[in-house]
Amino acid sequence: MSALDDHDMRGWADCFADEASYVCTTRENEEQGLAVALMMDDTRERIEDRINSVTNVWAGTFEDYSTRHVVQRLSCVQRLPQVFVVKSNFIVAYTTARGKSEMLAAGCYHDEITITGERPRFQSKRAVLDSVITPRYLVYPV
Repeated sequence: MSALDDHDMRGWADCFADEASYVCTTRENEEQGLAVALMMDDTRERIEDRINSVTNVWAGTFEDYSTRHVVQRLSCVQRLPQVFVVKSNFIVAYTTARGKSEMLAAGCYHDEITITGERPRFQSKRAVLDSVITPRYLVYPV
């Protein structure tokens, strides 16, 4: 998450395996079994497209903000020799260019992490937000 806090979208994408997914949804959608998501990058190509959208397509069209992620791991279960299922709570604060800070989102990450070589990478990352409303639009993944 430090890559996102540093606005390093390439560094964020490099945390994912070659075949990976990132989904950001709400707890309400999860509980109702709805496949609706705020962000659904369900392939590596879509993760790459998100980088292009944030850094090139949308650049200059939104009020930029900085984020600060606080993550608390709740569980880590080894599913296969090189595969781990991890659940973590998160809180993401944001600060506007004018210096105002507020909480952007809170929720839970559901991750599947694969270790290839010496480097762990997300096979899938699912951010489930506690609320359906955020104080501002989400440009960067949470």
